[in-house]
Amino acid sequence: MHKKWAVKTIHYAGVENLSRSLEVGSITARILIGRGIDTAEEGLQFFSPSLTTMHDPFLLKGMHAAVERVLLALKNGEKVSIYGDYDVDGITGTALLVSFLRQVGLTCNYFIPSRFDDGYGLNEEALQRIIDTGATLIISVDCGITAVKEALFCRRAAVDLVILDHHAPGAFIPEATAVVNPLQPGCTYPFKMLAGVGVAFNLLVALRSRMRLAGLFSVSGEPDLRDWLDLVALGTIADVVPLIGQNRTYAFYGLKKLENSRRPGIAALKKVAGIKDTVNCGQVGFRLAPRLNAAGRMESAVPGVDLLLSNSADECAVIADELDTANAERQAVERGILEQAVAMVDGGGNYPVCRSIVLASREWHQGVIGIVASRLVERYHRPTILIAIDEEGNAKGSGRSIPGFHLLEALNACPGQLDRFGGHRYAAGVALKGTSTGTFAAAFEAAAVQILGDRELMPSLDIDCDVCPAEVDLALVLELKRMEPFGAGNPEPTLMMRRVTVVDRRVVGDGHLKLRLSAGGQLFNAIAFRQAECPTDGLLDIAFFPEDNLWNNATTLQLRIKAMRKAES
Repeated sequence: MHKKWAVKTIHYAGVENLSRSLEVGSITARILIGRGIDTAEEGLQFFSPSLTTMHDPFLLKGMHAAVERVLLALKNGEKVSIYGDYDVDGITGTALLVSFLRQVGLTCNYFIPSRFDDGYGLNEEALQRIIDTGATLIISVDCGITAVKEALFCRRAAVDLVILDHHAPGAFIPEATAVVNPLQPGCTYPFKMLAGVGVAFNLLVALRSRMRLAGLFSVSGEPDLRDWLDLVALGTIADVVPLIGQNRTYAFYGLKKLENSRRPGIAALKKVAGIKDTVNCGQVGFRLAPRLNAAGRMESAVPGVDLLLSNSADECAVIADELDTANAERQAVERGILEQAVAMVDGGGNYPVCRSIVLASREWHQGVIGIVASRLVERYHRPTILIAIDEEGNAKGSGRSIPGFHLLEALNACPGQLDRFGGHRYAAGVALKGTSTGTFAAAFEAAAVQILGDRELMPSLDIDCDVCPAEVDLALVLELKRMEPFGAGNPEPTLMMRRVTVVDRRVVGDGHLKLRLSAGGQLFNAIAFRQAECPTDGLLDIAFFPEDNLWNNATTLQLRIKAMRKAES
């Protein structure tokens, strides 16, 4: 799809000062200012995040009550159960809590709901099964903030419920023993964008400090919380929360832990994912996380938690192979649904006039329709909801959105067609009767027509800054590496160079272009993945990221081209 190039407007007044104080070049300083980092103090903290600057976890509303209840369970020898979600954030948050609480002496097991049998979040039948095991304290992670009815159920059953969540609360906060969520009203915690595993990690920080004050580590030794940062980074990156502030610190140190994790499960997962040395955000998002997610999408997420908790390398190797197989199955199912969905859009006669896409089928697998909805958003740049209808005629859908369209608010305009729905700005889930999908699609399209104009339906390519050829060298590559880890909220920079000439072009691999470029009297090597069909004659503008390329023990500069267009004056 054609994209509008949007070059950031940067106020240059502070570029020279920031460049000098941070000892970086003008391009890096401009990128930082464009991302709201315009003082030396902010720049130094960005380049060198420190665990010592973490916010006080007791600033989280409900944290005092949560810690006191866990300490009481430890004192009384109670049985604790962790109730997690079935995505990577929930899986890692569950493994984090179970492993830490067991290490400090608690009897702790866990429950992960089935996407297909139990649905999302807390439900009374699952809670009763947990209570029947003898648990007197249930801690939810990455779910529970809307569980008003379920919290009342726990209270009536004389079982305490502690909720650790990061999703947007509803009109009412559950009356649980403790609710810890930075988004709940009255919470003074400064950073509001934690993942569920990040909220759980704050509980560990708070709990350890109280146990230290109580002298509870005098015999067994105090746990080093850095040992759990691999799980925190894995869940944080996989949940696509912004990698700024507290999350950047978790990712920065957690990725280093992932490289040398002592967990046999992490080592086994990296092996089947083909990761040998350093671990970056892309590898977490596209190799590790999909494999952890795959079991929960196809059947049950329990093997993912078992993998992260096991101390047996042999057991982990078996589970990792199973997850890899499940991921391959998930990919095959996903490809089939995507092909059907694309055919439905292209053959339906409504695109590109339509402002939204809603598709339903009795053949689709409920566990992967969210991924396919994301693919359709990338392809058509329309808010998209895919719906799977089961044999009983019940329908469950998963939606993804685009900038400028708040998905949850749009669903609020369609309540008459939906039995249940929830989510946030960019992702949501719905439940309805299969016979209502047509009327729901019409209502959703009406909401989209009210919100989206032609401008919003044109995707944009965000460009950090316009550069001159003389500014692009290996020194710049090294500076930009200091901005890692890249991800949501801190994307890989995209630079723009104008009026470039292609002096050599050849197609390599699966439709890639190897190019030799001339600009400003300089020559550059470049690679353009999956762009073999793009015309390269005449003067071009290029959007790119500079990187180092090691070949035959020599390191050279290479431009990885993200997009090309005819040069504009």
